[in-house]
Amino acid sequence: MNKRDYYEILGVTKTSTADEIKSAYRKLAMKYHPDRNPDDKEAEAKFKEATEAYEVLSDDGKRKRYDQFGHQGVRAGQDFHQNININDIFSQFGDIFGGGGGGTIFDEFFGGGQRRGGQRRSVGQPGSDLKIRLKLTLEEIATGVEKTLKIKRQRPCETCNGSGAKSGSGYTTCTTCQGQGEIRQVSRSMFGQFVNISACNNCGGSGQIIKDQCLTCSGEGRIHGETTLKVNVPAGVSSGNYIPIRGKGNAGRRGGEPGDVIVVIEEEDHQFFHRDGDDIVYDLTISFPDAVLGGEIDIPTLTGTAALKIEAGTQPGTVLKMRDKGIPHLNSYGKGDQLIRINVYVPTKLSGKEKDLMKELATSENISPKKNKKSHKDSGFFGKMRDAFS
Repeated sequence: MNKRDYYEILGVTKTSTADEIKSAYRKLAMKYHPDRNPDDKEAEAKFKEATEAYEVLSDDGKRKRYDQFGHQGVRAGQDFHQNININDIFSQFGDIFGGGGGGTIFDEFFGGGQRRGGQRRSVGQPGSDLKIRLKLTLEEIATGVEKTLKIKRQRPCETCNGSGAKSGSGYTTCTTCQGQGEIRQVSRSMFGQFVNISACNNCGGSGQIIKDQCLTCSGEGRIHGETTLKVNVPAGVSSGNYIPIRGKGNAGRRGGEPGDVIVVIEEEDHQFFHRDGDDIVYDLTISFPDAVLGGEIDIPTLTGTAALKIEAGTQPGTVLKMRDKGIPHLNSYGKGDQLIRINVYVPTKLSGKEKDLMKELATSENISPKKNKKSHKDSGFFGKMRDAFS
């Protein structure tokens, strides 16, 4: 019997790449797969023919011998059609169809093959995580703090020790899924046979059910309750940082692993400060005499009060820095600074005597900005030019 050319079967040429050959074979295999063409001997023959061609052309050594000597150069295809099993073909070409661990894309798409081992769920199901928001002041963030939290959670049932089964009772095979833990529903369409796989609702996907349920927890293995736990918050945390507490979340169902507690940090607004990274900013308003004459003022810090020196002639908008009075760097050495922004208070109400004093000051050359500016100009370049030509 004369065999067709392998390149012709796949619809490729001798210069086609390995990826092009693989793609061509995939299209043919999907087209002529027996599950899509039930009881069609011609489609099955074409499927095997395409697989034989790919088996040769995908191997560099076999392809080279085929190119030199034709069908006589490769023995692999001489008896390919005799006593061949479709599942054997799938196992050989699992790399094309997403196989691995004994399965192929055909197993999912057409429902072929058997249930793979190791996929059955355990009787116990893991518990969910709990998210707790913890508000902290800047003072607590600056020093670090230990907090005691009281949380509502599902905890293991003490009556059955979390198993969900009455004392002395055990488990039996689920009659709904016959111990498989999943339900398969087969449907057919113009594209072939489809299989929908879902977890068994009766056993929760474990394949086993309790013979006699615990009356306290109704077979869940857990009940609602409260738990008190402590969390150590390191110095330097910020809003949005979180601290996981392993194994303190909701208890698992029927002995499953417990979830975690996720403590999310929230920073409270402060009466005096606002945070800029690890620096804290404080707005200080001083009087006009203090700005002119200077002096020493007590201001708040995160650890109490501290004296701040105001230099004579300090201008509004000046930013003074107090080193290491800010927030500690998280997981590092050192601290941020406290930044003080200077504002000058301008009164809106004056007594008659105060108004007279202000009017007197306004005539002073050092008080009025206009006169001070003119004096500055006269002492500069234009003043010198005026003196030179006078």
